[in-house]
Amino acid sequence: MSAESNSEPPTKEVENLKLENGSGDAPKSPVPPNNPGSVTFEENFKAFAKFGDPKSDGKLITLSNSDKWMKQAKVIDGKKITTTDTGIYFKKLKSQKVNITSYKTFLEDLAKNKKIELEEIKNKMASCGQPGVHALGAGKTPSAVDRLTDTSKYTGTHKQRFDESGKGKGIAGRKEVVDTSGYVSGYQNKDTYGKPE
Repeated sequence: MSAESNSEPPTKEVENLKLENGSGDAPKSPVPPNNPGSVTFEENFKAFAKFGDPKSDGKLITLSNSDKWMKQAKVIDGKKITTTDTGIYFKKLKSQKVNITSYKTFLEDLAKNKKIELEEIKNKMASCGQPGVHALGAGKTPSAVDRLTDTSKYTGTHKQRFDESGKGKGIAGRKEVVDTSGYVSGYQNKDTYGKPE
């Protein structure tokens, strides 16, 4: 609309543009917002096909990237569908990398043989988000690290590398320091010669 055909001043048009972006009661834009739930299956295919391969154009996907995608989407659960299953049905395509039409054939074959709805698999894979590490939980490593770095449990020569507080002694803890005092190593009355008792 131009300002001449409309009786409203041009500032109203600019105001309406602001409202269409979501700051008022104006109708929403027909383009959905870019969130993980609005990504299509084809867009995720391209993203996972490129994942980890900077030379890839996103048109062909490997079995490895397919498994990463299915694990992230929780299609591969280790019980109903495993990586062995995906490997078997992927190898039936007789190619290391497949395009999206062949990949859909692979999914149909997998779904039919595992008695799972194809649309359920596609929906999970479309809504899993971009490739990468998403769920970082509080793993079990702190207890293992604490156990392995507890110097009070060290034995043998490793025990001598740390003082009582657990602080490393540095070079003195790693090398045998030669005693140049002139006494033999087992002598107990060191530095007592000529001193009154």
